[in-house]
Amino acid sequence: MDASQVAALRELLATTGWPERTREFARALRSSARTPGGLLVFGPPDDEPWHLAAHLDDESRLGGLPELTPTLVRWEPPPGAPPHLRVGLERLEAARRGETLIVVSEEDESPAPLLERVDDARRVGATILAVDTGDRELEGLAHEALTVPADDRLVSFDAAQHLVSAAAGEPQLKRGLRLRLARLLETISGPTVP
Repeated sequence: MDASQVAALRELLATTGWPERTREFARALRSSARTPGGLLVFGPPDDEPWHLAAHLDDESRLGGLPELTPTLVRWEPPPGAPPHLRVGLERLEAARRGETLIVVSEEDESPAPLLERVDDARRVGATILAVDTGDRELEGLAHEALTVPADDRLVSFDAAQHLVSAAAGEPQLKRGLRLRLARLLETISGPTVP
């Protein structure tokens, strides 16, 4: 999905709340991802999150946002894989405060080994984000979660990932205190009219 297709999707979904939800999640992603290599992307062993990792990599490269460069963490990288595809669980074990772990899981219930590793990363101070279909245990570990119900007729799980990655790469995405001040001013005075 290219930028024009994402724009068309946002336009189609304008009245549904999806563009706002994915932008809000992307804000959390942007504010927590601070250093190149510190954005870890992880998922179930049988459904690694290639899709989101690839799109975040594109947004990072095209937008000049090195902090969005993802590190795809794999359960069992094959021997001889290129360096960016052979990052294993040891990288997740080395997660630390100031890093972000985004867990992408389309499963109803994440497997216990995944939840244990996410919990370990949270305990050492990593920020946990989740894109899932309503997994309560995973969402309980996450600082921020985007739930994409499996039966949602408007947005597929893949489409939600496109919306998140595109929003994360937006140059005008405000961060931190500036975002909160802008929201406060908008609440007090109403939206600005161009």
